[in-house]
Amino acid sequence: MPASPIPLFDTYNRFRDLNFSRVSDEQPVVTQYLFSFPSELKAQDGYLAVRGFLKSYSNNEATFNSYRTHVERLLLWSLLIAKKPLLELRRHDCESFLEFCLQPGPEWIGPIVKSRFSRVGGSKAAETDTYIINDKWRPFNVKIDKQIRKVATENSKDVEDTAYKMSAGSMGQVFAVCGSFFQYTIDEGLTSEANPIRSVKQKSNYKQRNTVMSSGKALTPLQWNYVIETAEVMAAEDPRHERTLFIVATLFSLYLRISDLVGRDNWKPTMGSFEFDGENWWFNVVGKGNKSAKVSVRDEYIEDYLKRYRTTLSLPPLPSYKESTPLVTTVRGRAGLSDRYIRALIQMVFDKSLQRMKDEGQTDLEMDKLRSASLHWLRHTAATFDAPFRDIKDLQADLRHESMSTTQNTYYNSLDQNRAKSVKGLGIKDRG
Repeated sequence: MPASPIPLFDTYNRFRDLNFSRVSDEQPVVTQYLFSFPSELKAQDGYLAVRGFLKSYSNNEATFNSYRTHVERLLLWSLLIAKKPLLELRRHDCESFLEFCLQPGPEWIGPIVKSRFSRVGGSKAAETDTYIINDKWRPFNVKIDKQIRKVATENSKDVEDTAYKMSAGSMGQVFAVCGSFFQYTIDEGLTSEANPIRSVKQKSNYKQRNTVMSSGKALTPLQWNYVIETAEVMAAEDPRHERTLFIVATLFSLYLRISDLVGRDNWKPTMGSFEFDGENWWFNVVGKGNKSAKVSVRDEYIEDYLKRYRTTLSLPPLPSYKESTPLVTTVRGRAGLSDRYIRALIQMVFDKSLQRMKDEGQTDLEMDKLRSASLHWLRHTAATFDAPFRDIKDLQADLRHESMSTTQNTYYNSLDQNRAKSVKGLGIKDRG
């Protein structure tokens, strides 16, 4: 019987290529692993139940990846730790699993790795290739804050080991995903028992309710000025970075997520996504959950960034109705850029901005948050800056939040700067 966890499900694209009427197309190392468990654990049945559940969410790569992470952990835990068939888990088992997620064994924790399996074959993928397990893969990963890594690099020091800690948001996902899985097994007639996750008592012991993304993930005005000015300097020095400047300005100005810029299987952004109604410009987007929406576009973006970028592409200054020109292209003009490539471009701008801040004598305190910044911070930065000047309903619509409470709690919750100023000048002594 195996003693260690292995990855059971492959990448999104390879998963979609499986023949779901049988298990023989799976990686041989996976089928061998499953058949090595005692028959009373019903490992194959649990695997097929999870595979069927993931198949029902295989129309969206991000959703698939998230759901795969949590339900795969549950299956591995049931076989290796609980030593009980997945479909026979009950409430007390799920409580034990949740406790395990909060503090998994050290052999279940590793660094973040990019691949679950390594291909063995020629330089180009072929059907005859075989795959082996990436021996660095673990079900749980320690994520070292970018700020810590950057400070260590700047000071030529090694990054100290960090203990694993599951965030409240991740624990909320465990509840949601595993609850959905067990509901799936009930709906499909795989089990007749009640949903064991939803019967867990005292959920507050495991997760925080109404968790929202902190508006702390926003640059300061000084840091944002350095970022946009750095992108402008890069564009002035190298025309290829006109695209970089356009991407930075677009993500910020339109509150976009990376998927809004890259596109989805059923939708790709084009210059025709911009629409003029005779008075205002709008950006039409297909966002999370394949929901169509339109985002209002600010004048400065049109005048200073959209027109500028289109001019460098030898296009008329403004988009035409239903224009098919891709919103962003490769340097050679091929439509679309990968999210990884765009993230790398944004990180380059952040890194150059940090260097400019150092060169110009800015303090560590003034630079600190920029070390932690990621692409998604541009959306939060823009919303944080704009919240004091926009009606909450307008900002909610452009951010495409389903609930106004998300916008309220994230961007209108007491306005931290005002709260800080209200106490800043108050003394400690002689208050009589």
